[in-house]
Amino acid sequence: MSKSVFSEKYNRFRKLLIQARQLANLTQSELSAKLSRPQSYVSKYERGERRLDLIEFLEIAEALQIEPATFINKLLEEKEDK
Repeated sequence: MSKSVFSEKYNRFRKLLIQARQLANLTQSELSAKLSRPQSYVSKYERGERRLDLIEFLEIAEALQIEPATFINKLLEEKEDK
C-alpha cells in the first residue's frame, strides 16, 4: 500500500484546499497568519510535502470559513465523476 500523501485521492484533497484558499482570497502567508503557523506550513501541505491530520484539516477549514462536511462531499463527488 502506498503512502496516502502520494495517492490520487490525496492530490485531489490538496487541490481542493488550494482552491478553497484562493476562493477565500487569501495568500499562503495570510492563511498561515490565521493559523498562527509559518507560511512554509501552508506551502508544504499544498505541495504534498506534508500530510494533514484531521484536526489540522478542521483548523484550516475554520480559517477558510468552509464547512468540513461540504468540502469532504465535494472531494467524494469528484472521485465519482472520474
